[in-house]
Amino acid sequence: MTDTAPRSKPRGGVAQSFHDSLVVTKRNLIRMMRIPEMIIFGLIQPVMFVILFTYVFGGSMQIGDTTDPDVYKNFLMAGIFAQTVTFATAGAGAGIADDMHKGLIDRFRSLPMARGAVLTGRTLADLVQTALTLLVLAIVALIIGWRPGYAAPTNFLKIMAGFGLLLLLGYAFTWIGALIGLSVRTPEAATSGGLIWLFPVTFISNAFVDSSKLPGWLQPIAEWNPFSATVQACRKLFGDPGLSPSDAWPMQNPVWASLIYSILIVIVFRTLSVRKYRSATA
Repeated sequence: MTDTAPRSKPRGGVAQSFHDSLVVTKRNLIRMMRIPEMIIFGLIQPVMFVILFTYVFGGSMQIGDTTDPDVYKNFLMAGIFAQTVTFATAGAGAGIADDMHKGLIDRFRSLPMARGAVLTGRTLADLVQTALTLLVLAIVALIIGWRPGYAAPTNFLKIMAGFGLLLLLGYAFTWIGALIGLSVRTPEAATSGGLIWLFPVTFISNAFVDSSKLPGWLQPIAEWNPFSATVQACRKLFGDPGLSPSDAWPMQNPVWASLIYSILIVIVFRTLSVRKYRSATA
């Protein structure tokens, strides 16, 4: 009897890794949709930051030579956007730690799939969630008074480029979260470990205050901080006020600096994460 059942074309290498990554991405997106509180709480937190910083600190922050709340509101948004995409790191780490803790990774290991696909699929799903969060946050920002082009001319392509840099930064930091998630035993530890280092990274920067107002020894740290480069690039592309006056290369060339920093972080931490994953499941 002749076997007439359709056979799928054999895949290998990059094609199989790409296909398997998309399958894992779909699985994680379906899981996120079945737990809507994950998305809702992820949206509420950045909105609260926008409202608190705008209306609590808005009138006391000096940007340039003014304390006008409208200026600070437009200065602030690039920092809030960048903080939001980087804080997704903790969720990524906790999710991977949860999968490890429940033995799901062992089930994936038993399947004929690319090893790196589990981590790539997870980080791509987190990227989709981050993009959704950014969309909602941008709408809220427009409602409360953020106006792209407030201090310098901009256009639609520049604004989209700014959001592209933000998503790239978020994707890069998600790989740091993946490494943390693979290195701890519980999701709770991954959440704590994923947040502790983010606070100095986001606050020793130009996100919430003009970096020239920081103590002298902190200014170089803030100016060479990868997070600051993306914030500076977004302010430049969005036409927001408060570009940090500095001779530091990342502040003079923020778009290139943001791209280089984010790509380097992806290369380094993806390599370390996949190596850690292979050793953990060996």
